[in-house]
Amino acid sequence: MTEKNNKPSKDLPLGFVDRQEKELLIRDLIISNIKEVMIKYGFQYLETPSFEYSDSIGKFLPDKERPDEGVFSFKDQDKWLSLRYDLTAPLARYVAKNYLEIPKPFKRYQLGTVWRNEKPGPGRFREFLQFDADFVGTKSLQADAELCVMISEILEKCGLTKSDYIIKISSRKITEELFKKINLKDNQQKLTALRALDKIDRLSWDGVKELLGTGRKDKSGDFTKGANLKSSDIKTIEETLKKKSPETEDLVEITKIFKDYNFDNFEFDPSIIRGLEYYTGTIFEVNLKFDVKNNKGQIIQFGSIGGGGRYDNLVNNFGNYDAPATGISIGLDRLVYSLMQKKRI
Repeated sequence: MTEKNNKPSKDLPLGFVDRQEKELLIRDLIISNIKEVMIKYGFQYLETPSFEYSDSIGKFLPDKERPDEGVFSFKDQDKWLSLRYDLTAPLARYVAKNYLEIPKPFKRYQLGTVWRNEKPGPGRFREFLQFDADFVGTKSLQADAELCVMISEILEKCGLTKSDYIIKISSRKITEELFKKINLKDNQQKLTALRALDKIDRLSWDGVKELLGTGRKDKSGDFTKGANLKSSDIKTIEETLKKKSPETEDLVEITKIFKDYNFDNFEFDPSIIRGLEYYTGTIFEVNLKFDVKNNKGQIIQFGSIGGGGRYDNLVNNFGNYDAPATGISIGLDRLVYSLMQKKRI
């Protein structure tokens, strides 16, 4: 009789990859460029732990007994711990803990690994390195504009030209007014709708309208439950988000500030949503304008390499703190993936 083969698998779980020297050296070069620009703009370097209490990042957890969607979690004695989903929620916790000691505004940047318990895709991993830069303690849109200018400087320092990327801007105030218009009051429905709209660049309007309705089944057969909005409301949302001129006060103001910076590599796009619910004002995304291919040489829908926006109420989750904030992030592994195809490093 032969013994059963009990050897461990040599394969990796989906969404995790081994990274070889060439990719790591390019990533190191990008990181050194980032640090140089951060010093120039006066940002402080910060590091927070990989794990947080799950209720500290509760914006991303489902209404379930076990937080097993969106984040990787385990129970330690009586409390749930989760690997950080992004670097913004840990920053909010840090600001609340050190509120009296930190300067206002507090300008910090961080480089760290984040984990997302989500379905992976081309250039989308469950574990990846992220770069964040944030202003905490100011409502001035000068901060939002500076972040966009600063990210542009980093990208061009890494070898991209203005024709290779565009920063798209919008405002959460557009969707707030839109939800009022269609009388959408249920918070869970709002969040589901926001997450659906955040997929316009990957699924197109046809796929998003399914997610705004009863739901959508992808090519693999997985079904995602929709927001269950009425067809008339979905039509209103589509018509509003296809307009091409800024309608909110914050977008008009930030456009004026961009002119002061002589910064013109941006465009208004109301379909930019950002799927996280903590955003309160201006939002922005960094999109590439060149084709990105997968390992088989096929052109893929790559989506944004980063983004961010204003989140004036997040720190208040930890207490009564006056800490309006804005920030931007880049997925460094996605940036490396795209830069390796440009061959300019």
